[in-house]
Amino acid sequence: MRITLPEKKKLVFESRFPVRWGDMDAMGHVNNTVYFKYLEHMRIDWMSQIGCPPDAKGEGPVIVNAFCNFHKQLTYPSDVLGKLFVSDLGRSTFDSWCTLERVDEPGVIYTSGGATMVWVDFPAQKSAPLPDWLRTIVA
Repeated sequence: MRITLPEKKKLVFESRFPVRWGDMDAMGHVNNTVYFKYLEHMRIDWMSQIGCPPDAKGEGPVIVNAFCNFHKQLTYPSDVLGKLFVSDLGRSTFDSWCTLERVDEPGVIYTSGGATMVWVDFPAQKSAPLPDWLRTIVA
């Protein structure tokens, strides 16, 4: 299946991780809910790498929309290469996109997903402009 990501996207992060036995369901493949955890780990690891760990007393990203497309079944044992892209920069928002492929099958997308992220002032409980340092990374 051909995956269509936005034309103007930027690769910002890659991560490798194993499929764990506990990720499987009774059907012998990774459970659909686990894919959302994989995508979440990709976003959190990227945000931590760029110096933006979650901080409920300050500002940070909130997911307002998330999706996942299942193209092929991941199974145990396998190692996964996740790629995180960003696009569609707005005043307080940007989109993140992930692809997941098996390390031993480079270029074959097993899963694609993404999320719209809004930068939020948590104490004020409202959106805030993206900080300049993040805008530079995402742009």
